[in-house]
Amino acid sequence: MPIIYRKYEPPQTCTPAVVTTGEEKTPDRPDGPRDNAERDLTAIRRLISQDLSEPYGIYVYRYFIYQWPHLCFLALDDGIGTSLSMTADAATTAEDAAHADTQTQRDNLVGVVVCKLASHRGVKQRGYIAMLAVATAYRGRGIATKLVRLAIDRMIQDGADEIVLETEVDNESAIRLYERMGFIRSKRMHRYYMNASDAFRLVLPVKVESTIRYCVLANELDAGPRSVADLEIGSSSET
Repeated sequence: MPIIYRKYEPPQTCTPAVVTTGEEKTPDRPDGPRDNAERDLTAIRRLISQDLSEPYGIYVYRYFIYQWPHLCFLALDDGIGTSLSMTADAATTAEDAAHADTQTQRDNLVGVVVCKLASHRGVKQRGYIAMLAVATAYRGRGIATKLVRLAIDRMIQDGADEIVLETEVDNESAIRLYERMGFIRSKRMHRYYMNASDAFRLVLPVKVESTIRYCVLANELDAGPRSVADLEIGSSSET
């Protein structure tokens, strides 16, 4: 089944739910742009929460997604439209057809990556991959790699000096994915998660200065760049 990718569309760009003309108030269609954005957010939370070792509140999602919507990428299964009660084939107008197609995509969210890009302790622009999730039935198809690549490319385009993330030390599939893309282990954080699991901080140096910094530290240990997991670099937590 075909997978399509798009950026999250935030509420800030949506039209109001009620349009006022003179003294009359005409309600927007029930599934207007703002409703669509909120439904996207609900689907994102549902997908990510399946694999979390600790729960995130709604404000955590809004912090990342509303401030950096261009760094939130969605993977959607575009091949399951027939399960809807109203499909594009059954729609009577072009507007209804477009609405049915949008609803189909939203109901079939199968992957998401959520990131931010901001200054951090002397690093002018540090990218941060906060959340990555792919539905269990869709794993092994390169969706996670594609989502991360989209996010990395956009953060580099926006001037990222380096990109970081944390993952549980026993999440071998995630570690392999990120190391294939050039990330190195910069630190091991003990009992980092609420379930008492340790975490690795992984770093992808982008700019020359960041690359030199991590390579020099790795060479000082007389080890490859993937063997500096216990080295103290940066802060002990991300916010």
